[in-house]
Amino acid sequence: MASASGNTVAAIARLVQGDEDAIRQVIHRFNEMGLACLDPQWAGGRPRRISEDDEAFIVATANTRPQTLGQPFTRWSLRKLSDYLARNRGLRRVEVGRERLRQFLHRHDISFQRTKTWKETNDPDAEAKLARIEQVTSAFPDRVFAFDEFGPLTIRPHLGASWTAKGHPDRLPANYHKLHGVRQLHACYSIGDDTLWGVVRVRKSAANTLAALKSIRAARPDGAPIYIILDNLSAHKGHRIRAWAARNRVELCFTPTYSSWANPIEAHFGPLRTFVVAGSNHPNHTVATRAIQAYLRWRNANARHPDILAAQRRERARVRSERQRRWGQPATRAA
Repeated sequence: MASASGNTVAAIARLVQGDEDAIRQVIHRFNEMGLACLDPQWAGGRPRRISEDDEAFIVATANTRPQTLGQPFTRWSLRKLSDYLARNRGLRRVEVGRERLRQFLHRHDISFQRTKTWKETNDPDAEAKLARIEQVTSAFPDRVFAFDEFGPLTIRPHLGASWTAKGHPDRLPANYHKLHGVRQLHACYSIGDDTLWGVVRVRKSAANTLAALKSIRAARPDGAPIYIILDNLSAHKGHRIRAWAARNRVELCFTPTYSSWANPIEAHFGPLRTFVVAGSNHPNHTVATRAIQAYLRWRNANARHPDILAAQRRERARVRSERQRRWGQPATRAA
């Protein structure tokens, strides 16, 4: 409008406090297209070179084992994956830099992780056993106990962690002669009372298992029925044990084969391993046993201590990562 009124470009620039060249450009564009020049459709930069289909191909390739695609290695690196995407034969070719490739993988929650293994249960009664364990733990928590062995316990320096001066980690001596044999902690856990106790034995046996089960029965001397969760070790289900359980109103709830993770006591072995075994260097089994019993007394007096709860959560997370699923979810199949 100012230009149509006869004002010069310099005068218009002073009026709107703008650049003279920009004003000339607006005037010329108005003469070409009219008022549409006031709403220019600016482009968003250079057109995208990697389409959504290319991005999906990148993600699919990253999730595929290299050997499946004829490559002579078992894992991708960013450099190898980038080279394969740019030079593969017969498939889509995508040229992408390593940093951009890393951004694509991060966007799709793909990270570099350690490979894990798992073992599927072949127990035909697996679902029934898991359902029974879940039923008794939810319906009768004050009458449910868990039993399992923790071991083998060896007399040797165990790696751990501790607070030390920077650059001067705590060091343990090497152990060249292992002359003390191994031991097993026969551990019992009361779900209702959140109490853990046990006895260190020389070996796993039916007699030692029966002694541990009797200590569980003694924890509920009222004669009411109790439920004990334990795994399928042969020493756990002999004739003497089954006969004793029938006489004393004890139901043995066995976990499915290859499913010891279903035993609630497993999560409580994590803190025991972290706070007692890791970083230890006991001279003999007597000292090691005293340390375990001292920890059990402290643990039962401080069952809700934040450090214990955190260690239990870590152990449960480790167990979940090994079994690949939770109860109530369909079983995952190997790829």
